[in-house]
Amino acid sequence: MKFIRFGQPGAEKPGLVDASGTWRDLSGVVADMAGSTLGQDSMRRLAALDVASLPVVPAGTRLGPCVGGVGNVVAIGLNYADHAAEAGLKAPGQPIVFNKHNGAISGPNDDIWLPPGSAKLDWEVELGIVIGERAFHVTEADAMRHVAGFCLVNDVSERAYQMEYEGQWVKGKSYPTHCPIGPWLVTPDELGDPQGVDLWLEVNGQRCQTGNTRTMIFGVAHIVSYLSRFMALQPGDVIPTGTPPGVGMGMKPPVFLKPGDVIRLGGRGLGEQQQRVVPSPLA
Repeated sequence: MKFIRFGQPGAEKPGLVDASGTWRDLSGVVADMAGSTLGQDSMRRLAALDVASLPVVPAGTRLGPCVGGVGNVVAIGLNYADHAAEAGLKAPGQPIVFNKHNGAISGPNDDIWLPPGSAKLDWEVELGIVIGERAFHVTEADAMRHVAGFCLVNDVSERAYQMEYEGQWVKGKSYPTHCPIGPWLVTPDELGDPQGVDLWLEVNGQRCQTGNTRTMIFGVAHIVSYLSRFMALQPGDVIPTGTPPGVGMGMKPPVFLKPGDVIRLGGRGLGEQQQRVVPSPLA
């Protein structure tokens, strides 16, 4: 199944996409696509619904982030060997873990804000894992039982903040609007093998990134199991899993985003996003 959230920012309602591509309103069934709604029992009940009886979402309605109430965005860095190479960094022997502040989350087609004075704003198309059941010290073999589904993520990154300022990467990853997720939360049965997902990204119509999750250094099950050794993952947590090559930082010379640029990205089974870069309201 494909689940959505729709409506104005901060007032999104839950929904789903039926077999014909029609958006259906789930707000009469569940309060949100968040928390316990993402658990296995709840998802089985939603799968058994008479979808045709659900109200249709009006055309032109905004799509919000596909998961609500996200407590943590726990991301994996340098998870494609060819991306590590373009960044001039050694491929890691263990997953590189960093956080994006949950205040960075935005809808899949919302504008991206360019921070005041920013000159190194970059893009990263990624497969995102959405946790459905609490995961704490889970084995790799059991990890997928704790996954509600997957979504497309644009891990927008301000490279100066990330690489040139002292401290951790989180500063370069957390500006508002710098974590578009969606359009859909796709259940594992709908997506199929998460290690066979084509990913792509374009800037102003020019293809920049083309990759496939089969070339990830650390796969989905390993990532969930690994993280659960150090933290108790909670329902609704989102885990961006790294990006294939083609980011602006890796181009020669580097290319970064500016106001008016349009980013379009997608993945097999994950849908598409499109964002326009605009100056931050505080600029």
